[in-house]
Amino acid sequence: MFEDEYVLCAASAYTKQYYFNPAFDSLPESVQEDLNILCVLFTEEVGGNLILKFDEEGTLLLETSAAEEDLLYDEIGSGLKIKEIQQTKADLLESLEMFFRVFFLGEEEE
Repeated sequence: MFEDEYVLCAASAYTKQYYFNPAFDSLPESVQEDLNILCVLFTEEVGGNLILKFDEEGTLLLETSAAEEDLLYDEIGSGLKIKEIQQTKADLLESLEMFFRVFFLGEEEE
């Protein structure tokens, strides 16, 4: 169906842009808004880029990156913020994984 990963959304502190994959338009508007806020606040706080994507098993990955010349990017803060998101938004992240597994991978709902 797809190579290795499927991007859900992304944000960049460099371009000040947010991207939401239209393949996920069937997600409730409130979830789409939560993802927008999560991504934009992350990049505003620590800089760089944030990408939320699914791997081939349906696991939601939060991936950060930064331009090599970006001396303001907070790599340690980035890792801490990811852990915070994984704890405080665990229900949202688990629901997104279930949504992806059911609607994109065709798995049966548990």
